[in-house]
Amino acid sequence: MEFDSINDIIDYAIEKEIEAAEFYEEAAGTIEIVGAREVLKEYAEEERKHERILKDLRENKARLDEYKFEKIQDIKRSDYLVEMTYRPDMSYEDLMRLAMKREEKANQLYLTLAKSTDIAEHAQFFTILAQEELKHKNSFEKLYDDHMAQMGD
Repeated sequence: MEFDSINDIIDYAIEKEIEAAEFYEEAAGTIEIVGAREVLKEYAEEERKHERILKDLRENKARLDEYKFEKIQDIKRSDYLVEMTYRPDMSYEDLMRLAMKREEKANQLYLTLAKSTDIAEHAQFFTILAQEELKHKNSFEKLYDDHMAQMGD
């Protein structure tokens, strides 16, 4: 994957955010559990929010310097999951597993891209995107853990 400019990177990230939002919107439309549907809708909106932020960032790159990195503990729950394919009839647990894995892969992609560039501004931006995906991954892992605890697991 080659990027010639920071705008190319931002455009790619926007595509990925749109793809993720559409996934969560579709999943929310198929699941029968009301609480799960609401969680998926919230994540779809979160991805749409990232899309808007990225579009704003494309217009005002100075905002890159405003980003605050946080220390995020990686629970690593998804590291032990197998790959899954989305099906409209998936259980809530499987949807959470799939979401964790999707966010993990996005995080890994951005970390790989950050390491593969010699352009500091590009590396910084990929690192920001990786952190945002790690936040999502951890959130899904916590939701999953809480749900499984309620189920007696």
